Amino acid sequence: MLSHVGSDNQPRMVDVGAKAATQRVARAQARVLLPADVAAQLREAGHMTPKGPVLTTANLAGVMGAKATPQLIPLCHPLMLQRCHVDITVEDNEIVIVCEVACHGITGVEMEALTGASIAALTVYDMCKAMSHDIVIRDVRLLHKSGGKRDVDAGTGRS
Repeated sequence: MLSHVGSDNQPRMVDVGAKAATQRVARAQARVLLPADVAAQLREAGHMTPKGPVLTTANLAGVMGAKATPQLIPLCHPLMLQRCHVDITVEDNEIVIVCEVACHGITGVEMEALTGASIAALTVYDMCKAMSHDIVIRDVRLLHKSGGKRDVDAGTGRS
């Protein structure tokens, strides 16, 4: 049976009351592919647009997104995050966003990490869309999770 579906086939929040609190960590990634001319314009402008500093704004948006996950994803538990770090690098025409989230709790932080990376990527799109609508957000995925019933690392999906 699916954990988020009750016997009546209706969605429900999972009861995590009996789980032991552990240190939970999750890391997720999103990639933003820019057209070559947009990437060149951003490099020349020090990653500034008329809306402001793209990477700095995306970083803050990623943290805010991770913290807001329970308001965005209906069945997510509210968590007291201990840490949220968004790392943004530029590789040629691509912006690579990695969001790592940690808490000591009874449920995992994968959704917070995925939401943080996604919101940061959407912010890059928003700040650059005046230059082009041919921007592609791709490869939003979980890279790592630990502290729960099983740990997962990228590519394997295994403990």
